[in-house]
Amino acid sequence: MDLAHTLYEPEGAGPHPTIVALHGWGASALDLVGLAPHLGGGRFQVICPQGPLVVPLGGTGAVGFGWFPLSAVQPAIEGPLEEAAARLEGFLAAALARYAVDRRKLAILGFSQGGVLAYRLALAAPRRFAGLAALSSWLPPQLVAALPDVAGRDELPTLVQHGVADEIIAVARAQQSLETLRALHVPAVYREYDMGHEICAASLADLSQWLEDKVRSPILVV
Repeated sequence: MDLAHTLYEPEGAGPHPTIVALHGWGASALDLVGLAPHLGGGRFQVICPQGPLVVPLGGTGAVGFGWFPLSAVQPAIEGPLEEAAARLEGFLAAALARYAVDRRKLAILGFSQGGVLAYRLALAAPRRFAGLAALSSWLPPQLVAALPDVAGRDELPTLVQHGVADEIIAVARAQQSLETLRALHVPAVYREYDMGHEICAASLADLSQWLEDKVRSPILVV
């Protein structure tokens, strides 16, 4: 596995319902794994890969990580985003082979920049995932234009959460992302919260319930 990552394993032998959680710009593989005990009562396995780009944090010498350069977002995103998506595809294949993942209950979640990649992976292969959650993120038009023509997007449960006071990604971009999802016939649930660029207690509770209802609990036909 060529990306550093953290792992939360629930009790039991598995296979486990699993969330692949993608952090935002300047964070790390440790950023989202702390959510795991609060998602579905800790019954989800959570795999948190770390972006390959090193991001200096101020003048302290500390570093974080990213998935693609921020400068790549405008005017073109295709090259850097596709490179990051290819790295994640390889990581995901290795994770599925290594860990006790219930492939029928595999969700992908992304915060901020990680949400862009979550959109990319899930919308390009919607039948691979039981759910998609985009937190404080956005769906770039360039990404949508480059998506392959595939079936199954109308069967992909999607949750979009955003703060009305987000100072990094304006809430209007999330609202536009919702309209784009609707145009793609994606069944999306949209929630706004009185928060900034973050995850608050209310959004975490809603996320947990949505994952329980859409990913872990549904009766699956085999």
